[in-house]
Formats: sequence, C-alpha cells, structure tokens
Amino acid sequence: MRVLIALVAGVLFSAGLLISGMGDPAKLLNFLSIGPRWDPSVAVVMGAGAAVMALGFLTARSLRKPLFTDAFAVLPRHGINLRLVGGAAMFGLGWGLMGLCPGPAVADLVLHPGPVGLFIVPMIIGIWGYRLFNKSKSAAAARVGVSA
Repeated sequence: MRVLIALVAGVLFSAGLLISGMGDPAKLLNFLSIGPRWDPSVAVVMGAGAAVMALGFLTARSLRKPLFTDAFAVLPRHGINLRLVGGAAMFGLGWGLMGLCPGPAVADLVLHPGPVGLFIVPMIIGIWGYRLFNKSKSAAAARVGVSA
C-alpha cells in the first residue's frame, strides 16, 4: 500500500510540475534573470506549493498518528552547517546554469531525454558518490569508536 501511495504522489507531483511549466528550463531561467524577460509565474507556483504544504502540515499536526504508518518521521535539526550550505549551493548552481532541479528534471526526462539526461546523469553520479563517501566515512568512524 505504501508503494502505491508513493507512486500516486510521485505521478501527481510530476504532473503538477509539468502542467505548471516548472519542467521548462527556459521558464525557470527567465524567472532567475533580472530584466525584461523576468517571469514571475514561477513565484506563483512556489507560493501555491508552499500553501499546499502548509495545509498538509496543519492537518498532520491535528492527527495523533499518520494514516498509513505508526509514527511521523521527524528529522533531527542540525542547524546551518557546511553540508546544508554546500547542498544549497549545488542546487542553486544546477538551477541557475541549466534551469533544472532534481524534481522537474526527472519529470522532464520523459519529454526531453537527451538534454535533460545531461543533467540527470551527473546528478545520479553525485548522489552515488555522496552515499559511497558517507558510507566509508561512517565505517571509518565505527572502526575508531565514534559516531559519524
């Protein structure tokens, strides 16, 4: 059931990105450019997404437990650190240089596999590289008896 719900949520999210134009790199680059080509419609899409998430969070706060699992998943707070700033910088570079970020890129892969593939392949390599680095860092920390 969880896989089906995740699949439906992913399809709805992807459809929303494509319908709103967020999968169009030119639209995103026009939003990021200051000048006569500036396109504020991307801000409207972001605002609408934030409003939907706010409703979701408010609804979740009123529930004792989630509908399809035993407990809510809550991430620990680590504050602003190098990992957060580095990730945000990489996200911003990808968005600013290509007009793509991971969610819309995966959705747009269906429409433009060639150009978007040039973004997706390095993105996947980066994800795998990070996981490999993090796994080896955790293993080294475990050998010396500290937590990574």
